[in-house]
Amino acid sequence: MILTTGPNVDGRQVIEYCGLVNGEAILGANIFKDFFAGIRDVVGGRAGAYEKSLRQARNTAIKKMMQAAKDLGADAVIAVDIDYESIEISNGGNMLMVAASGTAVRLA
Repeated sequence: MILTTGPNVDGRQVIEYCGLVNGEAILGANIFKDFFAGIRDVVGGRAGAYEKSLRQARNTAIKKMMQAAKDLGADAVIAVDIDYESIEISNGGNMLMVAASGTAVRLA
């Protein structure tokens, strides 16, 4: 599966637009509380465990998007966009959603 943030794949012709595809992953409600509680333990401004969690969430969202494209018979996803969104939940906590989206296409 070819993924690109561009509107096409160099050297390949789009023969069919299969539709919009997306994938989402949500990080747990305590990530922000845990992050700010643990920030005093971070020297140098980086929090490796949280970077790892974000990377895993991003990879999960991309894999789900790719599976949706495969289900449509696509062999590439163009115009890929990745968004991060904080979601406030009813108990006053927050969750972080990572969403990947793009256009599934078949190439010549």
